[in-house]
Amino acid sequence: MKFTCAVAMSPIEQLPELARTAEECGFASIALPDSLFFSEQVSADYPYTPDGSRFWTEDTPWVDPMVAAAAMGAVTSRIGFYTQVLKLGSRNPVLLARQVGSVAVLTGNRFGLGVGLGWSPEEFEWCGTSYVDRGPRGDEAIEVLKLILGGGMVEYHGEHYRFGKLRMSPAPTKPVPIYVGGHSGPGLRRAARIGDGWTSAMMTFADLKTTIARLAELRAGYGRAAEPFEIQSVCIDRFGLEGYRELASIGVTDAITMPWVLDGVPFDGPLSAKQDSMRKFAETIIAKL
Repeated sequence: MKFTCAVAMSPIEQLPELARTAEECGFASIALPDSLFFSEQVSADYPYTPDGSRFWTEDTPWVDPMVAAAAMGAVTSRIGFYTQVLKLGSRNPVLLARQVGSVAVLTGNRFGLGVGLGWSPEEFEWCGTSYVDRGPRGDEAIEVLKLILGGGMVEYHGEHYRFGKLRMSPAPTKPVPIYVGGHSGPGLRRAARIGDGWTSAMMTFADLKTTIARLAELRAGYGRAAEPFEIQSVCIDRFGLEGYRELASIGVTDAITMPWVLDGVPFDGPLSAKQDSMRKFAETIIAKL
């Protein structure tokens, strides 16, 4: 099982050194969050907290994940980066393909794209896209991304996105993996049908086990059971060596963790304390699994 270090809500100036330390400690990847803006009011509940409230504020720092990956990639040589997850529904996939391809090339194929549709109607509306048909739009957007990032002269004529022959150069020399987020039925079907993996938000072990089994059923139904498929998990009730072994036993391939939070260091805590937590995690967990 691999380990990914999440850096959500850390001060932006800490990101390059967190990436360096994560690489030194043997983490496989950095998980990069995405938030376009903080709207004062939202017309939908946040889906991953019990009461639907957001657990960040208008002052919480966010950086565009593509910019973060490029900056962190410039000071590292081995560690990977992926968005966890990027709000796909409010972005134009042609413009997004330009960004993703650029980051993939600049980092030497160390970038993966984790996507979700997005949950806030305001993000869709204020970015000029439609919320009500976000599912079909998201499906087409993933098709567009794979098509353009595959290289060569391509065209697309879908219901929501259309363009004539175009080419973006340089194209990544390896396929950019696309990890699909979402806990709903449509989200799981999308991951099983067209994703290179599935990425979870905060889930219990029991829910993860049920969901992973369902993904296996769906992938078999789509004839994809033998293909490589990542299971990236954020589990809220399994920690320590035995906890991670349990996660591996149910099919988790990539455990996403934030070591300093496990040690009581806040999101905006000092860099040195976070680095100490990462080194301790490497010694007590990564080195023994």
